[in-house]
Amino acid sequence: MWINILIFGSLAAVVLILFAGLLSLGRAGDKAKKRSNKLMRWRIGLQAVALAFLMLGFYLKSQTGG
Repeated sequence: MWINILIFGSLAAVVLILFAGLLSLGRAGDKAKKRSNKLMRWRIGLQAVALAFLMLGFYLKSQTGG
């Protein structure tokens, strides 16, 4: 089902952004801290998208009876 691809794709994006933000957090400097903060904000937005896809998947599954 196409929704499964969207769910797993969005979850993979969340994980990638999380690790990129953590790597940036480990670096020294003000620029790295700003980048890490920006990446973590992106992560929160992507988590919301992933949750919306997950809820849509639950809804579609309940409508099809499977």
